[in-house]
Amino acid sequence: MLFRSIINLSKNKNLISIGEKTNLRGELLIMESGGQIDVGDFCFIGEGSRIWSGEKIQIGHRVLISHNVNIHDNISHPLDSKQRHLDFLHIFCDGAFPNNDYRAKEIIIGDDVWIGFNATIMKGVTIGNGAIIGANSIITKDVPPYAVVISPQSQEIVKYTK
Repeated sequence: MLFRSIINLSKNKNLISIGEKTNLRGELLIMESGGQIDVGDFCFIGEGSRIWSGEKIQIGHRVLISHNVNIHDNISHPLDSKQRHLDFLHIFCDGAFPNNDYRAKEIIIGDDVWIGFNATIMKGVTIGNGAIIGANSIITKDVPPYAVVISPQSQEIVKYTK
């Protein structure tokens, strides 16, 4: 196993689980207020990819995540401008995310998924087994098993048979 960067602001090491033969070249981050990341066996997470959790992100087995992919189960900063400024101060002065409402929702990525470079997976989605997420796609809703998402703007789904 190769690990690039694991940041666990909650300081609870039970909140990050990485399976056998997984190669992590990106970044995993658990927010101070909580979160959980579970990565299955035989996965690859490419350079520049960031997986940030405030709730839970579950990644199945044999998942390929290319470079510069963002997977976030939360909005990262409060919507209210005053709270956002206080959030900024806490992060940059204290070095951690405060306990704000980041509106987190679990992300589930099934087995045998391939996520292309520069893709973004947003909070609350499930990506079914065997799905392919094309480069530069932004995933804001569930993707069925064995679907191919090819259009970043409309999240167009093309079915293929196994």
